[in-house]
Amino acid sequence: DEVARFLGAVENLKHRTILTVCYATGLRISEAVRLKPTAIDSQRMVIRVDQGKGRKDRYVMLSPKLLAVLRDYWKRTHPGQWLFPGDPPDKPISTHTIGHTCRQVRQRCGIGKPVTPHSLRHAFAVHLLEAGTDLRTIQLLLGHRSLSTTAQYLRIATSKVCATTSPLD
Repeated sequence: DEVARFLGAVENLKHRTILTVCYATGLRISEAVRLKPTAIDSQRMVIRVDQGKGRKDRYVMLSPKLLAVLRDYWKRTHPGQWLFPGDPPDKPISTHTIGHTCRQVRQRCGIGKPVTPHSLRHAFAVHLLEAGTDLRTIQLLLGHRSLSTTAQYLRIATSKVCATTSPLD
């Protein structure tokens, strides 16, 4: 609910779309701002991340809802080389610009805890875990080399722990 409230309060279409991409895919902000339109593969429902952290390429999921958001953004903005062009348009938008937007929107929403593009990545991972996605899949989606790195991201909700059935039962 908090994520939806936050994203709904982002007034700038480009900024809201970038932050929605971060939450819907688990991309780092540095990866999201560097997306090109050719990275969106609606046939296979994936997004290709070229040269992510550690200079690794990977694919992340493209949900039907995110595809609809991206298509609406495309129709309304017609970006060029970069899906999220900056100023100048031959460069991607700055990660600092998106961080600044997060701080402004958080205050406007009255959310007490810090909200950053990276916290949307954390929320992506935690919400997948709570939905029953296995840790190895989450690791691959986040682009982590080590499972222990992924485990640090996942602050398991108390409800998840309490709802777990013992193997004895």
